Amino acid sequence: MAEPVLPITQQVNSEHRAIRTPSVDFRLEDVEDCLIYDRHGVSDPFKKLYQDRKSVIIFVRNFLCYSCKEYVEDLSKIPKEALEDADIRLVVIGQSAHHHIEPFCSLTGYPHEIYVDPERCIYQKLGMKREEKFTDSAHPSPHVKSGIFMGQMKSIWRAMTSPAFDFQGDLHQQGGAIIAGPGSHVHFSHFDMNRLDHMPINWLLQLAGVQQTLDFSDKPKIVHV
Repeated sequence: MAEPVLPITQQVNSEHRAIRTPSVDFRLEDVEDCLIYDRHGVSDPFKKLYQDRKSVIIFVRNFLCYSCKEYVEDLSKIPKEALEDADIRLVVIGQSAHHHIEPFCSLTGYPHEIYVDPERCIYQKLGMKREEKFTDSAHPSPHVKSGIFMGQMKSIWRAMTSPAFDFQGDLHQQGGAIIAGPGSHVHFSHFDMNRLDHMPINWLLQLAGVQQTLDFSDKPKIVHV
């Protein structure tokens, strides 16, 4: 039997993708009381998400970002049963006002938990990056289908045609992913270097304990009969 492929934690580097788990240089205790807001504007402390169960928490750049939209569209394909079998929560956190949550979920088909951190309290205290860093040999995210130029045009068009013309978050803020809980234990963290530096979803789920491998490609499926 072939040995399992280790998950990678970086998608942008000088030569190949790094195969290592970085050290965690933050404490969840520092952000546990930061407020997050649901789609109705109801607030809860951040610690609610991971106190009782292991949680996969994805921080996105902004809700108008084309790469975030396409990444969350793939997150929406994760069956609830796969998460329930592994006893984990899947949560997306944005940095817009709460009234942008509902349209974003309608656009992406995302059915799982989602909140916002409009003051970027968690982003800042965890040390998530601002600005973007690219390299010539950057590997594109497997979940982003649009090129940068066309993707940016789509984002601008969505901003122009939205009821309130805004970019639904700080344009310079980058996102990331952490796996935490129960309690304040951090199992894994990955902070994005740029809009394409997402943690591949299957590797993230594998690290969290999900046994099922999902197919996120848009290629037609071949059925053998």
